Amino acid sequence: MRLRPLWFFGSILYVWLVLTAHPALAHHVMGGKLPSSFTEGLLSGLGHPIIGADHLAAVLAVGVLASVHRLGPVLVIGYVLAQIAGAALHVREANVPAAELLVALSVIALGGLLVLRRALPEFVVLGLFLVAGLLHGYALGESIVGAERAPLGAYFAGFAAIQIVIALAAMMLARRLAPQGGEQHASMRLIGAGIVGLGIGAVATQLGAV
Repeated sequence: MRLRPLWFFGSILYVWLVLTAHPALAHHVMGGKLPSSFTEGLLSGLGHPIIGADHLAAVLAVGVLASVHRLGPVLVIGYVLAQIAGAALHVREANVPAAELLVALSVIALGGLLVLRRALPEFVVLGLFLVAGLLHGYALGESIVGAERAPLGAYFAGFAAIQIVIALAAMMLARRLAPQGGEQHASMRLIGAGIVGLGIGAVATQLGAV
């Protein structure tokens, strides 16, 4: 029996998500040190969104969900812009209560959409992406609060670039590998189940810390 490419990809991603379903939600690329130069800010921006399993799972889910929409790239960019806005709010010392718990719930919501495979209108998907992006951006902005202008600008540049690349790559891969029909549904549900599992693990971690 020939192994289908997307099913194989979904299985590998599912296993990875399950194995990383207990994420450390405070991610700091610089070992907790505030970036003090352009280079450090850029490296922090490039690495910060992908060293946390919850944030990486979210951006992958965004890419895969966007793959079924004609305006998929617009949805991806909307998500990343919302993240930048959320991080900027944190830098400006806005307060979002229970932000990490809300991040975990947003991961569950994104994964749940993949499991359900319901064809939602693009404006509804964009709305979800904007809310999730604001929450994830706010959480990610913690590591840059108090930085000078140069490392701060570099952080945002790297932060946006890496996530656009990952989400668009996930979107294009899903479009390329996914045929129409039941196999596509099964593969997307497998990926979504792993993301939901990760989100549930993150919620349990947050509630256990209360």
